[in-house]
Amino acid sequence: EFDPEAVKPSYLKQQLEALLPDIIDFGIRVILVLVAFFIGMKLLKLVRKIVGRSLEHAGVEVGVKQFVDSIIRIVGYIVIALVLLGLFGIDTTSFAAALASAGVAIGLALQGSLSNFAGGVIILLIKPFKVGDYVIQGSLEGTVSEIQLFYTTLTTPDNRKIIIPNGQLADNSLINATASDTRRLDIKVGISYNSDVKLAKDLLLKLGENDPDTLKEEGKAPMAAVEELADSSVNMLLRVWTQTDKYWDVKFRLTEAVKFAFDEAGI
Repeated sequence: EFDPEAVKPSYLKQQLEALLPDIIDFGIRVILVLVAFFIGMKLLKLVRKIVGRSLEHAGVEVGVKQFVDSIIRIVGYIVIALVLLGLFGIDTTSFAAALASAGVAIGLALQGSLSNFAGGVIILLIKPFKVGDYVIQGSLEGTVSEIQLFYTTLTTPDNRKIIIPNGQLADNSLINATASDTRRLDIKVGISYNSDVKLAKDLLLKLGENDPDTLKEEGKAPMAAVEELADSSVNMLLRVWTQTDKYWDVKFRLTEAVKFAFDEAGI
């Protein structure tokens, strides 16, 4: 039934005056939330920057810095969210309890992700590799570009990106091809049984000794030998050591030089 009193100006004014405190309170809360969000994001950015610089000054590896930054970012977002909920009048204590309960359920459902997180912690503690190392894990290989909370990113020589779960890297064998400053290079070549083995050995040794990037110190000096008497060839071996970052240059250069030298000698 229509009530004429409901449309009288005095009545509307009375209702607005009654609602005005709630409207003002809500507006203030919205402003506070926006200000708190802005300040919170700025503080989080500042904390990440300070921690990053501190770790850098401490000489911490890039992978550790990336991992710590990921943790700070996630924890920071959670803290900001709880503060904003509190400003809106939501009971953050009960919310945190509910979040913890949900966390248990989510943890059971995401055991693989937790395994990857644990794998990331193990990688940073044991340090089987670091950012910049070239690693091989099964059929996957590349240079480590990032170590994050759950995944490690590799960049292949042809500039493709491979994302591997940390749990897989922590639980399986892998090869770190650049863990040491130097690497040994073996170049094998088969020659005819009719060829002069001594001449071939001398040529190989000379090539190894004359290359500018092979190491000449004791224990790592170039050497040449007969590796195997195979069914249809005498397999020769040239073994040299070089700096890890020059491995492929030396390999390609010496392989080509062996071919030219043997052709010239009639081997």
